[in-house]
Formats: sequence, C-alpha cells, structure tokens
Amino acid sequence: MSSPVKFLTSLGQVMATMALYNQGHPARERALDDSYQELQDVLAGRDRLKFSFIGGDVVFDRRVVRELKEWDWATRLAGLGIERLEIDPGVTREDFEQFLRDTFQRSRGEAMDTAEVRHLRATGIRYGTLALDTGESLDSAEATLATATIAYSLRDDVEAIEWMHGHVQETGELPLLEAETVVRSLAIAMHSQSEIILPLLQLKEFDQYTTTHSTNVSVLAMAIGEYLGFAGRELRVLGVSGLLHDLGKVKIPREILVKPGGFTDEEFAIMKAHPKEGAKLILDRDVRLEVPAVVAYEHHIMLNGGGYPAFHFARDTHYASRLVHVCDVYDALCTNRPYRAAWTSTKALEYLEEKSGTDFDPVFSLPFIKMMKERSVQRLSLEDPEVTPGGAAGQGGSGAGT
Repeated sequence: MSSPVKFLTSLGQVMATMALYNQGHPARERALDDSYQELQDVLAGRDRLKFSFIGGDVVFDRRVVRELKEWDWATRLAGLGIERLEIDPGVTREDFEQFLRDTFQRSRGEAMDTAEVRHLRATGIRYGTLALDTGESLDSAEATLATATIAYSLRDDVEAIEWMHGHVQETGELPLLEAETVVRSLAIAMHSQSEIILPLLQLKEFDQYTTTHSTNVSVLAMAIGEYLGFAGRELRVLGVSGLLHDLGKVKIPREILVKPGGFTDEEFAIMKAHPKEGAKLILDRDVRLEVPAVVAYEHHIMLNGGGYPAFHFARDTHYASRLVHVCDVYDALCTNRPYRAAWTSTKALEYLEEKSGTDFDPVFSLPFIKMMKERSVQRLSLEDPEVTPGGAAGQGGSGAGT
C-alpha cells in the first residue's frame, strides 16, 4: 500500500474514531498519532502534498489514486467543501488535529464562526473549494481562513494530460480513469466562482499544442453542450470526446507536429492519419467509449463532406463530432501555431459564422458564437500568471490548422 493511500485511509479512521470517543480519549489519541505519522511518511522528501477530491476520485500527484476508488470519504470531503487539500512539510501535530476537528465539526453541521476563524494563526494545512487561479494571491486574512478557497490552476490538468499522452505513447493504453477525472476537474473550473466562465489556455510554446488544445476543446465542448441543455452523463461524454479528439497525434512524429510552414504531401498524409489512430487507441481501451472514438475519427470532417478522412459513401457525422469540430477549429484559430499567429476571438467567430452551413453545422456553430459573445472568457498563459480577458492575442494567418 502506497504512502498516500495509507495516510488517507488513516485519516478516515481518525474521523470514525472521533465520532466514537471524546477529545483526550486514548483510542482517539492513538488514531491521531498513527495518522500524523503516516502524514510525515508521505511528506518525506516532498515540497508539499496536494490532494483533490473530484467526483468521488482522489487525485494525488496529478494522477487518480486507483486504490481509493471506493473510498467514500472522497465524496464526503468534497460535500463538506473540501475539494482540495494542501499540506506543507512544516505541518505540526496541532495543525493536523485542528484540521481534523474542523472537518469533524463540518460533518456534523457545526461550522466554526467566521469571526473566530479569521483569528486563527496560519497553519501548515490549507483546504477548501476549487476556484480558478487568476494570478491574484489571497489576502492575508483570507489565507488563514479555514474555509479558504484553494487556487486552482489549469496547469494541474495540463500536466495530467501530458502524463496521459506519455503513457499512451509508451504503453499504447489509454488511462481512462485519469481522463474522466480531468474532465470533471475542468467542469469545476468552468463553474468556478459561482459563475460560468471559460478558462482557456493561451500557448507560447508550440510543442504544448496538442495537450493544451485538448484541454481547451474539452472545456468548450462542455460549455456549448450545457448552453444547449445537455447535462449529466451526456455532458461528460462531450468533455471526454473533446479531451481525446486529438489523441491520435501521439503517433505523429514531433518534427511534423511542430514544423513551421506547410507540410509536404507525405507529411500531410501522416498527419491525416491521426483521426484513425485516435479512434483505434480509444476503442482498444474500452468499447463503451464509442462516442469519443467516433469523434476522434470524424472531427476533421466538414458539414459538406469535405475534410478528412474521406468517406466511401456520403453519410452524416455524429452530432458530437459536429459540435467538437466547431470547438476544435475555434481554439486552433485562436492559438499561435508554428506557421501563423493566433487570430483574435472576434475574427475566429466571424470565420465560424461565415462558414456556418458549409463547413460547420449551424445547429452548433451559431449558438457557439452567441455563447462566446455572452460569457466571460479568460485566456490563461502557462508561463505568465496574468489573465487577459477576451480572445487570444495576435492577428493574421488563415486556416484552421490540423
């Protein structure tokens, strides 16, 4: 059993013991001592521990802790407003006990008075709900608040997706649980701060394109899906489809992916193989991923039948493919590429409108345009914490990319 699993298991045991015994009881103190020791073991050699509790899953070190898939405290902690838990190496036993007592009080509906909480000293443990990190630090009073919001960065999800792509390249296997958890995390980011925003990533490094583009398309697909009335499982399927639509690019040589200028015929033929490769990778993982596999295969096919791969006979594409196609092209246009600068959001939306009914299904493209004009869009840079509202910087270029 790994150290994170042993620690969180012991944490749940302490909470159960606290329900049975009063403070100071030997059994309660032993459970607390044991759990604190497990905490010290997992902290050894680490700068900080970061746990996220998302949709019943535990995320540690950007990966789902599979051994805790059935750990009911993940759902209970998230329900108590503890979606993120951060612990510093200098955490004391007193800090840890205070956290457990606060959590236990929350579980019994006995939240601490805000005025009292604001006078607590800063501790080695921070916890709270996830909220998008806009580059602004919490003030000193809020930083000591037991219910403090934990700054959430899309970098966490980007790094998880990078790991996922690397895992697929090395093993040929898709880590589905991580993919689904990333989608749930992105949904939280989309709804952070009690309003719907679209936290998109602006790229400065071309070799990050596939990873961060997939992140953006997943967010956009869920956003337009929700705007159109999708919910629940159907919405998550759109998110997973957006996240995995370009998975086949893990099979494309990097020198082709980041090549400036146009492709040779041979290079373009290799590039055009990524929809088929992506669909195969997804279906090899789980036949239940039929919609994401279809989207991976069809996301470059236009409404009028153009694009690739070419069908042997005319047929309609899946509605999810047509929805993701809109999101895919929009984000591609708004992103710096080796062969052109990024378009502004306004120019990209004008392009979608111009091509609606030929390249794009107006059932999805026109509501997408309306949504993007109505909602707050934040373009975040992985290198620069500052936020620039609106579209991506830059002008010029043409074409939607690959």
